[in-house]
Amino acid sequence: MNKLVIEATRCFLAFACSVGLLSATPVVAQDKIVVKFGWSATDGPQDPYAVGARAFKERVEKATSNRLDVQLYPNRQLGDEKPLVEGMRLGTVDAGIITNAVLAQIEPSLQLNDMPFMFANEDQARAHLDGPVGQKLGANLEKKGVKLLAWMEGGFRNMINNVRPVTKPDDVSGVKFRVMQNPVYISMFSSLGGNAVPMAWGETFTAVQQGAIDGLEIPLAIIDQAKYNEVTKYLSITNHTYSAIGLVMSKRTFDRMPDDIKKAIVEVSAPAAKAQREAATTTANEILDRLEKSGMKVNRISDVKPFRASVQGVYEKFKDSIGPDLLKETLASVQ
Repeated sequence: MNKLVIEATRCFLAFACSVGLLSATPVVAQDKIVVKFGWSATDGPQDPYAVGARAFKERVEKATSNRLDVQLYPNRQLGDEKPLVEGMRLGTVDAGIITNAVLAQIEPSLQLNDMPFMFANEDQARAHLDGPVGQKLGANLEKKGVKLLAWMEGGFRNMINNVRPVTKPDDVSGVKFRVMQNPVYISMFSSLGGNAVPMAWGETFTAVQQGAIDGLEIPLAIIDQAKYNEVTKYLSITNHTYSAIGLVMSKRTFDRMPDDIKKAIVEVSAPAAKAQREAATTTANEILDRLEKSGMKVNRISDVKPFRASVQGVYEKFKDSIGPDLLKETLASVQ
C-alpha cells in the first residue's frame, strides 16, 4: 500500500511540474518581488526615516511597474538598527534606512561622517556625502555585505537633558547622556566631560523617563516624532554632529535581483534622497517652534570654538580606523 502511495505521489508531482503547476523557479516577470524594508524610528509624517522610506517605495515601485513590492516595517518591527544591519549582511533583511553610526560598527571608515563639529551646515555635509569621499565610503561598506544606495539626512544632532542648558563644554560635565553604541560618540561625550552611556534606541525613552539617564543627543525631528519633549526639559542647539542616514540594501538581496530591477533601484535612490532632504529642511524650523511651544527650554551655543577644541583628541584617536587620507581630504574640503 505504501509503495502504491509513493508511486502515485511521484507521478502526480512529475505531471504537475510538466504542465507548470509546480516550479522550482519563480516567474519573476509575473510575480512581485517582495522587499522587506525596516527602520527603528516611527512612521510619523515628519520622521526623516519614514519620509525617506516612503520616498524610496513610491519611486521604485513606479519605476518597476509594481514588480517590486516594498513592504515597510517601522518602529523596530524587524529589529533594532544593529540587528537590522546584521540581517542585511546575512540576507535575512532586505533593506532599510540605518543611522551612519551603526553602519560604522561594521565598516570603521564611516566613522568619518560622525566626527564632532566637522560640518558647518547641511550643504557642506551633503557635498561631502555626494562627492568622491562619500562614494568611497559606500564602496567600503559594500565589501561588508551592505550596499549603499544613497545618503539621506537625519539632521544635525543636538543635546537634550534634564540637568541644565548646554552653552559651553563645562555644561556637559557630569551629565549622563545616552549615546549610540559607537566609539566615536562615546569618545566625543567623554572628551566634553560627560558620562556617556551606550544604549540601544529601544531602551532609551524609558531610561530618560525613569531618570536612569539625564538625556541624550538626537536630531530635532526625532525629538518631535518620538515625543522626547515630554520627558526632557532642556534643548541645546549644539549641531555637534550631522546625522547621515544610509538608504541601504542587503548585497545578497540586490545581487539576486534581475538586471532591470537593479537598474531601477539605483536610478531612483538619488531622487528619493533629494526629496527626503528637502522635506527635512522644510520642516526643521517648524519642528523647533513646536518643541519650544511644548515647553522645552531652547538655547543655541554662541561660540563653537571651545567645543571644537575639546574634541580634537577624537580626530586623532580615530584617524587610523577612518583612514588618514580620507580624513585629510574631508577636512580640507570643509575649511
